[in-house]
Parts: sequence; C-alpha cells; structure tokens
Amino acid sequence: MMDTFSHRDFTDSGPVPQAHADIEWGLSMLMDEFAYGVLVTRLDGAVLHANRAARHEMSRTHLLSVRQNQLRASRPDHRRALQNAISKVAQGKRSVITLADQDSAGLTVAVLPLKTGAGLPAEKAALLFQRPSVCESLMLCFFARSHGLTNTEEQVLGILCHGYSAPQVAAEMKLAVSTVRSHVRSLCAKTYSSGVRQLISRVAMLPPVIPALHHDHLH
Repeated sequence: MMDTFSHRDFTDSGPVPQAHADIEWGLSMLMDEFAYGVLVTRLDGAVLHANRAARHEMSRTHLLSVRQNQLRASRPDHRRALQNAISKVAQGKRSVITLADQDSAGLTVAVLPLKTGAGLPAEKAALLFQRPSVCESLMLCFFARSHGLTNTEEQVLGILCHGYSAPQVAAEMKLAVSTVRSHVRSLCAKTYSSGVRQLISRVAMLPPVIPALHHDHLH
C-alpha cells in the first residue's frame, strides 16, 4: 500500500517552469536514494513528498501514515506533538519529537522549516526520520557485498554491530568461539580494518544511501 505514495501524488498542481520542475524532480529522485526517511509537507499537513525510506519506516512502525494526502499520527498525543511541531515551523522554529508505543520501537523525527527565500516565512516542513541502526541498516548489506563478505561473515558483522563480543556472537550463532574469531579476522582483512572497533566504525560512517538491490523491497 505504501508504494502508492509517490512524488506525482504529492506535487502541487499548476504550471511550473520547466527548469524548476526538473530541479524538483531531480531532488525527489535524490531523496529516494537516502537511507534516512525524508518527508515534506505543507503547514496544513498535506504531504508533498515522502521518500522510499520514509514510506518504509511508516509501514514498519505504523506510528505515522498518509491518508488522502494528509500526514496522520496514530495516537492523539502523537497528533498533538506533530501539530505543535508543524505550527512552530511557521515561526521558523525547529523541533524534535519522539513517537512511541508499547508495540513499536518508536520513531524520533526532526521537524524543520523550509523557506523559499531569505526573510520569508516557512511555507513547508521537512520531517527527517531517525537514522537506521547500524546493524539494521540496508547499508550493511551494501557494505558486505562491496567487500566480498560471505553470508556468514555478514551475519557475524551484524551481530558485532549490536555491541556483542566474540563469545556472545558464538553463542548467538551456535558456533565455536574459535570459528567466530576466524570470521572476524577474515572480516578485518577484507575490509582493511585493524580490529573490530575500526570495522564497526567503518559501517557506522557509511553514506546514508539505499543499495540498488534493495529498492524493490522498500515498497
């Protein structure tokens, strides 16, 4: 259902100069490559654009949704927090809100004013979703493929990114500790890392880009 939210659905109607339209279209395509959720609304809550990651995150958490081109929060307190943040945008103020309930891990969103020119009031709000965790990031798969990691090595790396030690990884994967340490040595060699700390740091600092092979899975 979330793949019905496209740039065409959320674009303002009316004639737009071709150069301006090309820039807007290019920016919307660029936003779709971000692993971070980005959503742009008018001050009345009408959604102008939601990138792939935002649609994926809304579908996953069910804390925010888009109905009839309007951004909706799932709970009354979330709706109040969202409305308050968007109302501050009209004053040129930024906000950070956290939406959470017992059935989800929660979602933190920065709400920023978008101005069309210096000295002009903001007419649109940008909602920037929290970054994915390192171990859940689609970039982990991209990183693994880029460095020729095996499926097992990728799995070991994902668990290491949770902060687990080699014995804990071994217990999680039901492997011998010596086998896990062998995988870690291979990981470090393939990624030119001096140790686990540098290896995890490399993953944490990856560009926030969605791997092409995962595009189809974000709908």
